Amino acid sequence: MFRIAICDDESLFAEELKELLSDYMMQKGLVFEIDIYDSGEALIELGIEVIKYNAVFLDINMEKVDGIRTAEKIREVSREVFIVFVTAYVNYSLEGYRLDVVRYLLKGNVNFPSTVNECVDALLDKLNYSVAKRMFDFQEGTKEISLERLLYIESNLHKLEFHIMEDDMKVYTMYETLNALEKKMVANGFIRIHQSYLVNIKYIKNVVRYRAVLTNGIELIIPKARYTYVQEQFISYQGEV
Repeated sequence: MFRIAICDDESLFAEELKELLSDYMMQKGLVFEIDIYDSGEALIELGIEVIKYNAVFLDINMEKVDGIRTAEKIREVSREVFIVFVTAYVNYSLEGYRLDVVRYLLKGNVNFPSTVNECVDALLDKLNYSVAKRMFDFQEGTKEISLERLLYIESNLHKLEFHIMEDDMKVYTMYETLNALEKKMVANGFIRIHQSYLVNIKYIKNVVRYRAVLTNGIELIIPKARYTYVQEQFISYQGEV
């Protein structure tokens, strides 16, 4: 999951930037979340929780707490969060160097959309972030899917149902056994929680009361025989991220 925060007190511009980022990241098959903060104070109030974001796009020229001060507070917490300055001016190079800023995006630039795309590519490169994709012969047709967008696979009446996030949740079907597919998917972070469910572990929000609760609220049953194993794998994964 690629998480981005946009901090800008111009709501229309913030929404425009969110749309540009969303469109490009969708094209690349990424799973992402983008949150908007309308002031530096709001972002600073997160404290240590700001580290949940891979990158923060900061407007430099905000009222009260500006982007420079906000970036300084972020750096007090973490050197790992990537910071992108968004500004109408180009005279902040010294501050950018001091605060280890990845990019400057110049508001009003005619090439602004392409510079946003290039910035995303640079962030992914710095994170060594790659998206695993695989071709599947669905009944609906052959389709290449991003495994990051695949929540879980369910075995149902001799068919497999792939629950995939696209613009909204889609279900594709194919004839295959879950046993055979499991062997191919384990290396990509999928875990067998039930005879009928192969789940992308990054979308498990919690494991409780013999159920796996997914980030979209769906609850999948875990049989007693698998419960301890699933719980241990989930705790281990949480420790890694």
